[in-house]
Amino acid sequence: MGVRFSVVIPCFNEADYIAATIASLQAQQVVDGCEIIVVDNNCTDATAAIAQSLGATVVTERERGVCAARQRGAQASGGEIIVSADADTTYDPDWLDKIHHAFAADDRVVAVVGPCRYKDGPHWGRLYARLLFALVGLAYRLTGRVFYVTATNIAMRRDHFPGYDTNLTQGGDELDLLRRLRRQGRVVFDRSNPSHSSGRRLTRGLVYNMFVTLLVHYLLAYLLNRLFGRRVLGSAPAFRTSRRAGTRHWRIIGSVAAAALLAIPSAAQAGRVSDTYHSFLRHIRASAGQDGHR
Repeated sequence: MGVRFSVVIPCFNEADYIAATIASLQAQQVVDGCEIIVVDNNCTDATAAIAQSLGATVVTERERGVCAARQRGAQASGGEIIVSADADTTYDPDWLDKIHHAFAADDRVVAVVGPCRYKDGPHWGRLYARLLFALVGLAYRLTGRVFYVTATNIAMRRDHFPGYDTNLTQGGDELDLLRRLRRQGRVVFDRSNPSHSSGRRLTRGLVYNMFVTLLVHYLLAYLLNRLFGRRVLGSAPAFRTSRRAGTRHWRIIGSVAAAALLAIPSAAQAGRVSDTYHSFLRHIRASAGQDGHR
Protein backbone atom coordinates (compact mmCIF):
# COMPACT_ATOMS: atom_id res chain seq x y z
CA MET A 1 0.00 0.00 0.00
CA GLY A 2 1.29 3.47 -0.89
CA VAL A 3 1.56 6.37 1.52
CA ARG A 4 -1.59 8.23 2.47
CA PHE A 5 -0.06 11.70 2.87
CA SER A 6 2.63 13.64 1.01
CA VAL A 7 3.57 16.77 2.96
CA VAL A 8 5.28 19.35 0.73
CA ILE A 9 7.49 22.01 2.33
CA PRO A 10 9.06 24.75 0.16
CA CYS A 11 12.29 26.13 1.60
CA PHE A 12 14.56 29.10 1.13
CA ASN A 13 17.25 29.26 3.84
CA GLU A 14 15.21 27.69 6.64
CA ALA A 15 18.04 25.95 8.50
CA ASP A 16 16.92 27.46 11.82
CA TYR A 17 13.39 26.06 11.55
CA ILE A 18 13.24 22.98 9.32
CA ALA A 19 14.30 20.42 11.96
CA ALA A 20 11.42 21.33 14.29
CA THR A 21 8.96 21.20 11.40
CA ILE A 22 10.12 17.75 10.28
CA ALA A 23 10.10 16.45 13.87
CA SER A 24 6.47 17.52 14.30
CA LEU A 25 5.53 15.74 11.07
CA GLN A 26 7.40 12.57 11.99
CA ALA A 27 5.41 12.50 15.24
CA GLN A 28 2.07 12.37 13.39
CA GLN A 29 -0.36 9.69 14.54
CA VAL A 30 -1.24 8.29 11.11
CA VAL A 31 -1.53 4.61 10.23
CA ASP A 32 -1.28 4.75 6.45
CA GLY A 33 2.04 6.53 6.21
CA CYS A 34 3.37 10.00 5.52
CA GLU A 35 6.21 11.16 3.27
CA ILE A 36 7.91 14.52 3.83
CA ILE A 37 9.11 16.32 0.72
CA VAL A 38 11.35 19.35 1.21
CA VAL A 39 11.83 21.56 -1.85
CA ASP A 40 15.17 23.35 -1.95
CA ASN A 41 14.33 26.64 -3.68
CA ASN A 42 17.87 28.03 -4.09
CA CYS A 43 18.93 27.64 -0.45
CA THR A 44 22.43 28.84 0.39
CA ASP A 45 22.46 27.47 3.94
CA ALA A 46 22.24 23.97 5.44
CA THR A 47 18.47 23.53 4.99
CA ALA A 48 18.70 20.70 2.46
CA ALA A 49 21.42 18.84 4.36
CA ILE A 50 19.48 19.03 7.63
CA ALA A 51 16.26 17.84 5.99
CA GLN A 52 18.02 14.94 4.28
CA SER A 53 19.77 13.89 7.47
CA LEU A 54 16.38 13.71 9.21
CA GLY A 55 14.94 11.40 6.57
CA ALA A 56 12.99 13.83 4.41
CA THR A 57 13.03 13.56 0.62
CA VAL A 58 14.77 16.64 -0.80
CA VAL A 59 14.11 17.88 -4.34
CA THR A 60 15.35 21.03 -6.05
CA GLU A 61 13.47 23.81 -7.83
CA ARG A 62 15.60 26.56 -9.38
CA GLU A 63 12.76 28.85 -10.41
CA ARG A 64 12.29 31.27 -7.56
CA GLY A 65 8.91 31.51 -5.92
CA VAL A 66 6.69 29.60 -3.57
CA CYS A 67 4.25 28.41 -6.25
CA ALA A 68 7.02 26.94 -8.40
CA ALA A 69 8.48 25.23 -5.33
CA ARG A 70 5.16 23.78 -4.21
CA GLN A 71 4.41 22.55 -7.72
CA ARG A 72 7.77 20.78 -7.88
CA GLY A 73 7.11 19.10 -4.55
CA ALA A 74 3.65 17.98 -5.61
CA GLN A 75 5.08 16.48 -8.80
CA ALA A 76 7.63 14.53 -6.76
CA SER A 77 5.04 13.23 -4.31
CA GLY A 78 3.29 9.86 -4.32
CA GLY A 79 0.63 10.13 -1.62
CA GLU A 80 -3.13 10.01 -2.05
CA ILE A 81 -3.38 13.35 -0.24
CA ILE A 82 -1.07 16.26 -1.09
CA VAL A 83 -0.53 18.49 1.93
CA SER A 84 0.77 22.06 1.83
CA ALA A 85 2.95 22.97 4.82
CA ASP A 86 5.61 25.57 5.67
CA ALA A 87 9.18 25.27 6.89
CA ASP A 88 8.77 27.57 9.90
CA THR A 89 5.60 25.85 11.12
CA THR A 90 4.93 22.97 13.49
CA TYR A 91 1.93 20.66 13.73
CA ASP A 92 0.05 18.89 16.52
CA PRO A 93 0.46 15.07 16.58
CA ASP A 94 -3.16 14.51 15.50
CA TRP A 95 -3.09 17.08 12.67
CA LEU A 96 -2.99 14.57 9.81
CA ASP A 97 -5.32 12.19 11.63
CA LYS A 98 -8.01 14.88 11.79
CA ILE A 99 -7.51 15.57 8.10
CA HIS A 100 -7.81 11.84 7.35
CA HIS A 101 -11.15 11.60 9.14
CA ALA A 102 -12.51 14.69 7.38
CA PHE A 103 -11.79 13.09 4.00
CA ALA A 104 -13.10 9.69 5.08
CA ALA A 105 -16.40 11.20 6.23
CA ASP A 106 -17.39 12.51 2.78
CA ASP A 107 -16.14 11.42 -0.65
CA ARG A 108 -17.24 14.78 -2.07
CA VAL A 109 -14.58 16.60 -0.04
CA VAL A 110 -11.67 17.61 -2.29
CA ALA A 111 -9.72 19.64 0.27
CA VAL A 112 -9.46 20.08 4.03
CA VAL A 113 -8.03 23.30 5.44
CA GLY A 114 -7.49 24.79 8.87
CA PRO A 115 -6.40 27.97 10.64
CA CYS A 116 -2.91 29.22 11.38
CA ARG A 117 -1.80 30.47 14.77
CA TYR A 118 1.40 32.35 15.50
CA LYS A 119 3.41 30.73 18.27
CA ASP A 120 5.59 33.80 18.84
CA GLY A 121 5.97 37.38 17.66
CA PRO A 122 4.04 40.52 18.67
CA HIS A 123 0.70 40.25 20.46
CA TRP A 124 -1.13 42.15 17.72
CA GLY A 125 -0.05 39.53 15.19
CA ARG A 126 -1.31 36.63 17.25
CA LEU A 127 -4.60 38.43 17.84
CA TYR A 128 -4.88 39.28 14.13
CA ALA A 129 -4.51 35.62 13.13
CA ARG A 130 -7.12 34.47 15.63
CA LEU A 131 -9.60 37.14 14.51
CA LEU A 132 -8.98 36.43 10.83
CA PHE A 133 -9.67 32.72 11.13
CA ALA A 134 -12.57 33.30 13.50
CA LEU A 135 -14.16 35.28 10.66
CA VAL A 136 -13.26 32.55 8.15
CA GLY A 137 -14.87 29.99 10.46
CA LEU A 138 -17.99 32.11 10.97
CA ALA A 139 -18.41 32.62 7.23
CA TYR A 140 -17.97 28.87 6.71
CA ARG A 141 -20.65 28.02 9.26
CA LEU A 142 -23.08 30.52 7.72
CA THR A 143 -22.46 29.78 4.03
CA GLY A 144 -20.67 26.45 3.82
CA ARG A 145 -17.92 28.13 1.80
CA VAL A 146 -14.27 28.80 2.62
CA PHE A 147 -13.18 32.31 1.66
CA TYR A 148 -9.53 32.21 2.71
CA VAL A 149 -6.88 29.56 3.35
CA THR A 150 -3.34 29.59 4.70
CA ALA A 151 -0.72 27.66 2.73
CA THR A 152 0.56 26.29 6.03
CA ASN A 153 -2.54 24.11 6.36
CA ILE A 154 -4.08 22.74 3.14
CA ALA A 155 -4.68 19.09 2.26
CA MET A 156 -5.97 18.05 -1.19
CA ARG A 157 -7.00 14.79 -2.81
CA ARG A 158 -4.48 14.00 -5.54
CA ASP A 159 -7.18 13.26 -8.11
CA HIS A 160 -8.66 16.74 -7.55
CA PHE A 161 -5.39 18.66 -7.18
CA PRO A 162 -5.52 21.51 -9.76
CA GLY A 163 -1.81 22.34 -9.62
CA TYR A 164 -0.20 25.69 -8.83
CA ASP A 165 -0.01 28.59 -11.28
CA THR A 166 3.75 29.17 -11.39
CA ASN A 167 3.24 32.66 -12.84
CA LEU A 168 2.05 33.67 -9.38
CA THR A 169 3.94 34.28 -6.15
CA GLN A 170 2.28 35.29 -2.86
CA GLY A 171 -1.42 34.53 -2.96
CA GLY A 172 -0.98 31.94 -5.68
CA ASP A 173 -0.62 29.11 -3.18
CA GLU A 174 -3.62 30.36 -1.21
CA LEU A 175 -6.19 32.56 -2.99
CA ASP A 176 -5.72 31.14 -6.48
CA LEU A 177 -5.47 27.56 -5.28
CA LEU A 178 -8.65 27.94 -3.21
CA ARG A 179 -10.49 29.46 -6.17
CA ARG A 180 -9.71 26.43 -8.33
CA LEU A 181 -10.26 23.86 -5.58
CA ARG A 182 -13.79 25.14 -5.03
CA ARG A 183 -14.51 24.38 -8.68
CA GLN A 184 -13.50 20.77 -8.05
CA GLY A 185 -15.83 20.12 -5.13
CA ARG A 186 -16.32 20.70 -1.43
CA VAL A 187 -13.63 22.40 0.68
CA VAL A 188 -13.91 21.77 4.44
CA PHE A 189 -12.64 24.20 7.08
CA ASP A 190 -11.70 22.56 10.40
CA ARG A 191 -11.25 25.31 12.97
CA SER A 192 -10.06 22.76 15.57
CA ASN A 193 -6.97 21.76 13.57
CA PRO A 194 -4.49 24.67 13.43
CA SER A 195 -0.93 24.98 12.24
CA HIS A 196 1.54 26.81 14.50
CA SER A 197 3.71 29.21 12.54
CA SER A 198 6.59 31.52 13.35
CA GLY A 199 5.64 35.16 13.81
CA ARG A 200 9.07 36.38 12.66
CA ARG A 201 7.73 38.36 9.70
CA LEU A 202 5.43 40.33 11.99
CA THR A 203 8.36 41.85 13.88
CA ARG A 204 8.66 44.48 11.16
CA GLY A 205 5.58 46.09 12.64
CA LEU A 206 1.89 46.54 11.99
CA VAL A 207 2.24 49.31 9.38
CA TYR A 208 4.81 47.45 7.28
CA ASN A 209 2.85 44.20 7.36
CA MET A 210 -0.50 45.80 6.53
CA PHE A 211 0.64 48.18 3.78
CA VAL A 212 3.70 46.48 2.31
CA THR A 213 3.43 42.76 2.99
CA LEU A 214 -0.36 42.40 2.71
CA LEU A 215 -1.44 45.12 0.27
CA VAL A 216 1.54 45.15 -2.09
CA HIS A 217 3.50 41.88 -1.95
CA TYR A 218 0.35 39.81 -1.44
CA LEU A 219 -2.84 41.36 -2.85
CA LEU A 220 -1.39 43.70 -5.46
CA ALA A 221 1.17 41.18 -6.73
CA TYR A 222 -1.52 38.50 -6.93
CA LEU A 223 -3.93 40.74 -8.88
CA LEU A 224 -1.30 42.07 -11.29
CA ASN A 225 0.28 38.70 -11.99
CA ARG A 226 -3.11 37.12 -12.61
CA LEU A 227 -4.20 40.03 -14.81
CA PHE A 228 -1.17 39.88 -17.07
CA GLY A 229 -0.55 36.14 -16.89
CA ARG A 230 3.08 36.56 -15.90
CA ARG A 231 5.20 37.87 -13.04
CA VAL A 232 4.84 41.64 -13.06
CA LEU A 233 5.75 41.85 -9.39
CA GLY A 234 7.99 39.15 -7.98
CA SER A 235 8.05 37.55 -4.55
CA ALA A 236 8.38 39.53 -1.37
CA PRO A 237 11.96 39.87 -0.11
CA ALA A 238 12.82 36.98 2.20
CA PHE A 239 12.86 37.91 5.87
CA ARG A 240 16.25 36.21 6.13
CA THR A 241 17.78 38.97 3.96
CA SER A 242 19.22 42.20 5.32
CA ARG A 243 17.09 45.20 6.23
CA ARG A 244 18.90 47.15 3.54
CA ALA A 245 17.21 45.00 0.89
CA GLY A 246 13.85 45.69 2.52
CA THR A 247 14.53 49.44 2.53
CA ARG A 248 14.96 49.39 -1.26
CA HIS A 249 11.43 48.04 -1.57
CA TRP A 250 10.13 50.81 0.68
CA ARG A 251 11.52 53.39 -1.78
CA ILE A 252 9.54 52.04 -4.71
CA ILE A 253 6.43 51.05 -2.82
CA GLY A 254 4.54 54.30 -3.31
CA SER A 255 4.95 54.40 -7.07
CA VAL A 256 4.14 50.70 -7.43
CA ALA A 257 0.95 50.86 -5.39
CA ALA A 258 -0.42 54.12 -6.76
CA ALA A 259 0.21 53.52 -10.44
CA ALA A 260 -0.79 49.86 -10.41
CA LEU A 261 -4.02 50.39 -8.50
CA LEU A 262 -5.02 53.09 -10.99
CA ALA A 263 -4.08 50.92 -13.95
CA ILE A 264 -5.90 47.74 -12.98
CA PRO A 265 -9.50 48.97 -13.53
CA SER A 266 -8.77 50.62 -16.85
CA ALA A 267 -6.80 47.64 -18.11
CA ALA A 268 -9.59 45.29 -17.14
CA GLN A 269 -12.23 47.41 -18.89
CA ALA A 270 -10.29 48.03 -22.07
CA GLY A 271 -8.88 44.52 -22.29
CA ARG A 272 -5.45 45.90 -23.09
CA VAL A 273 -2.52 47.62 -21.42
CA SER A 274 -1.45 51.08 -22.51
CA ASP A 275 2.04 51.86 -23.78
CA THR A 276 2.49 54.12 -20.77
CA TYR A 277 1.75 51.28 -18.41
CA HIS A 278 4.19 48.99 -20.22
CA SER A 279 6.87 51.64 -19.67
CA PHE A 280 5.91 51.81 -16.01
CA LEU A 281 6.29 48.06 -15.60
CA ARG A 282 9.72 48.11 -17.22
CA HIS A 283 10.75 50.85 -14.80
CA ILE A 284 9.52 48.88 -11.78
CA ARG A 285 11.28 45.68 -12.84
CA ALA A 286 14.50 47.60 -13.36
CA SER A 287 14.15 49.24 -9.93
CA ALA A 288 13.23 46.10 -8.06
CA GLY A 289 15.98 43.91 -9.54
CA GLN A 290 15.77 40.17 -9.04
CA ASP A 291 12.79 38.54 -7.39
CA GLY A 292 13.05 37.62 -3.74
CA HIS A 293 11.34 34.73 -2.05
CA ARG A 294 8.69 34.56 0.55
